[in-house]
This record gives sequence, structure tokens and C-alpha cells, in this order.
Amino acid sequence: METEPAAAASLFGDRIEVARDFARELGSRGERLGLIGPLEADRLWSRHILNCVLPAPLLRPGLVGDIGSGAGLPGLVLAIARPDVSFVLVEPMERRVDWLREESARLGLLNVTVERARAEDAPLIERLDQVTARAVSALSKLIPITAPLVKRGGELVFMKGARVGDEVLAAAKQIRAAHLRDVEVLVLGEGIVPEVTRVFRATVD
Repeated sequence: METEPAAAASLFGDRIEVARDFARELGSRGERLGLIGPLEADRLWSRHILNCVLPAPLLRPGLVGDIGSGAGLPGLVLAIARPDVSFVLVEPMERRVDWLREESARLGLLNVTVERARAEDAPLIERLDQVTARAVSALSKLIPITAPLVKRGGELVFMKGARVGDEVLAAAKQIRAAHLRDVEVLVLGEGIVPEVTRVFRATVD
């Protein structure tokens, strides 16, 4: 498994030991459980965990939904970094749901609940303050299923790839239909981590 990068301790602060515990478990069991690919353990920190923790300062105390949580990237990583924020991790696949529940309990993440559902069917008691997602689908498909989950004035905070600018242009119709404002793309981690994190952020009006 990849050696922990120097930036990890500063990004996680006093939560670094919990992050290390999660990284060890995902690195040792993730491929066997079908959570990560065969090459991912060698870049688990630089490509995945640090990529997921960089948006943590963008989150507000409140209720944040993570859509398509999978292995817990970003949901569990963000929950580790932000114990002051409540998270509901929404994932349709049973074996991934089992992992998310097991890991959140093992790590003592009292700020996490897990729902087995698709985003459009998620049984949320209240609307979300923010919603996150990483590597789920293009913005044109992601926005229509996530914006209705967010209260007015809440935010979409999506981790995207290098072609996020093209996705924004392709999703112009969906952005208008969802009444999104303050649409922006942020580049996080320049000069800090090997691979920057690109974030699509918008407010639901």
C-alpha cells in the first residue's frame, strides 16, 4: 500500500489516526470486497483519500448527504475530517452498504448514518444542507437527482475530473431547471498534494 504522503497529517489534523485506520482497512480489504480496483492500493492516499479530504473545509455544520458512497470515498473520509457535520451516506449496493455501516461503527463515527437507496428514492427525514458526490455520473444526470434533496440555500458540492468545465457547459439546461446560482468550479490542493481536486459547487435557489 502507498506510503502516507506528508500532507495527510496537516489536512486531517487531530483526526489523522482515524484516517490512517480507515486507509489501512480499505487498503487491505478493499480489493477483495470489490470496493477498489487492483491498482488502487498503490495510490490510495494520493489519488483517493487526499482527493476526498480537500473539500472538507467547504462543508457546513448541518446535514450533508453523500450520494453513491461506495467505499466511503468521499463520505467516510469527510465524516472523519468533519466530526461536527452529520452525514447520511446513500448507496444502493448491499455489499457496499454493509461495508459503510461496518466501517462507520468500527471507526466510531457517530456522525454517520447509511441508507441503502438510489438518490431519487432516498428516505430522508429532512432536506439536506449540502450534498456531495464523487465519480457518480455526469453533471447533466447528477444535478436532476440531487438538487431536489437539498433545501433552498443549500449547496451541491461535487468532486469532478479534469473535464468538469465541459460537463458544466453540457449541463446548462439542467442547471437552469434546478434553479442553481453561484455556479463555480474550484481547484483545491495546488502545491499541497500530487493530484488536485476539482469541485463543482452551486447553490440551490
